[in-house]
Amino acid sequence: MHLRRDLGFWSVFCIASGAMISSGLFVLPGQAFKFAGPAVVLAYALAALMVVPGLLSKAELATAMPKSGGSYFFVERSMGALAGTLAGLAGWLSIGLKSAFAMVGIGAFAPLIVRAVWSDWVLTDSQWDWTIRLVAAGGCAVFMLLNILSVKLAGWAQVVMVAGLLGVLGVFVLAGFPAVQQHPHFDRFMAKGWGGLLATAGLVFVSFGGLTKVASVAEEVRRPGRNIPRAMIFSWAVVSLIYVAAVFVVVGVTDAAELGAGPYGSLTPLSLAAGKFLGLGGAVLLSAAAILAFVTTGNSGILAASRSPMAMSRDGLLPPVLGKVSRRFGTPHVSILLTGGFMITMVLLLDIAALVKVASTMKLILFLLMNVAVLIMRGSRIQNYRPPFRVPLFPWVPLAGVVVYAFLIVMMARQMGPAPLVTTAAFAAAGTLWYVLYVRPRTTRESALVYMVRSAASTEIRRSGLEDELKQIALERDEVIQDRFDRQVRQAPVLDLPESISAGEMFRLVAGQLAPRLGMTPEALAELLRQREALSSTVVSPGLAIPHIIVEGRNLFEIALVRCREGIRFAGRDRPVQVAFVLAGSADERNYHLRALMAIAHIVQEPDFMQRWLEARDADGLRDILLLSGRPREARQD
Repeated sequence: MHLRRDLGFWSVFCIASGAMISSGLFVLPGQAFKFAGPAVVLAYALAALMVVPGLLSKAELATAMPKSGGSYFFVERSMGALAGTLAGLAGWLSIGLKSAFAMVGIGAFAPLIVRAVWSDWVLTDSQWDWTIRLVAAGGCAVFMLLNILSVKLAGWAQVVMVAGLLGVLGVFVLAGFPAVQQHPHFDRFMAKGWGGLLATAGLVFVSFGGLTKVASVAEEVRRPGRNIPRAMIFSWAVVSLIYVAAVFVVVGVTDAAELGAGPYGSLTPLSLAAGKFLGLGGAVLLSAAAILAFVTTGNSGILAASRSPMAMSRDGLLPPVLGKVSRRFGTPHVSILLTGGFMITMVLLLDIAALVKVASTMKLILFLLMNVAVLIMRGSRIQNYRPPFRVPLFPWVPLAGVVVYAFLIVMMARQMGPAPLVTTAAFAAAGTLWYVLYVRPRTTRESALVYMVRSAASTEIRRSGLEDELKQIALERDEVIQDRFDRQVRQAPVLDLPESISAGEMFRLVAGQLAPRLGMTPEALAELLRQREALSSTVVSPGLAIPHIIVEGRNLFEIALVRCREGIRFAGRDRPVQVAFVLAGSADERNYHLRALMAIAHIVQEPDFMQRWLEARDADGLRDILLLSGRPREARQD
């Protein structure tokens, strides 16, 4: 059962923005200040630039394959079931832990609001700890229910919450700029050196990791080829600006001793800064905004993380029950329950702060794999891989992403010690064992990497199942409703001529295919084609001919597709024809005859049509070029 496409541009924007504006802005600046000093502002700007290769790569993959599962689906289709299994489980674990941590993060701010309203309320440390855990677990349960009931409702809830959050942050930045003191707060700007700056950029990079969560719900986005890349890029621009501006205000209005106090720096840096120029009310307002930010992260986390188990179940990598979609609500309720239950368990039983370091390492590995996936999908030259959005400056941008993310992984290992990498390696070993015992006996799907290697090693033409899957995904993505022309293309004979021949010989071969369908003899049909060509040339542009004739009878119309890489020789033409569409129909089909000619005209005008036609591997590949075209289609043709 397919998921409903209920998410529009603003829902996608708010899912991405809400996933980013969390602890990275409301908690992390204090700790980052201890590493970089005032240059923490530049560190956030640098981290925003570092995320660009991952953003662009994931946007391309999500528009080419808008399917639930996001990182899992892209890695599995590009690199195979083993890599997909590890990526799917890692993505689910990473987002789940990050989202659970966001819910727990409410505890860092709740005391400020409670004590401001009710100063007599006193709890012991143990009571506070369990209060925080229970509130976080309750939040998980609420958003789990919200996501089960309606993804559209969850999306609109995200829109409302993110709109309020951005409004508060806008007030903070606009009111804070006049209060910024350039001296002495920005003195000795680079006191920690470039090493400290780069290390801090790596630390705060994970603040932007939520940006790509939207790829996990791509299957539920309306017009994904347009909405996903635009919403992701707009979200990155808006949130990056807010991050840099807000951190600039924090550093500019707060004393270094207060901002860097304690082993981790201030855990409430924006609230601390707001208190300087907005008083107690400002501190409470920013604390409320922080809680709202954590709530939006938790909501988007359940929404995104739950799609990985569902997508893996569809492909046979996890038990089938996880792929069930509620007939009533149109949501993957079993996968949502599993994800929400996992988050609640983490909140109640574990100190997940340490595990978040593992999640951050896994997130960087997934960013690296996204760039590798784009390189493989493009390098495989699979014809039906047709993303509406493409990474610019290919292959340099994804290659730069691979280098940057590998560098950040090494740097995080140096900062946090070997524990995250060791834990990640143990997780990879467990995932590999699951693949060997459960997945491998159940899947034989060919990845783009295998297709690329096979194509390079052998000249034998064998169609990959991935090509058919990508074609179906593209048809669903573009909401193509097949018309009569599409149906005829599926049944049309295809002549792939190996050598250069004359137009007359081509007509003879085409007549041999079409004559039985039209109730004629091959000789009579070939003669009609030759007479039509003698009357006026059917070569309509260099390399392209559309021979078309009227035949006797009623309700008759047939199409033949012809390719000849060496060229068909038409009289009076210097350049041979490599593409020919042969149309033959009875007089009563004249209107449809004209519509078919218009459809062909739209197709041949598409960018790179001739290149794709000549590079297609087989007859099905030639048909796919026509079936996946963006030509206007008519719902009904007489």
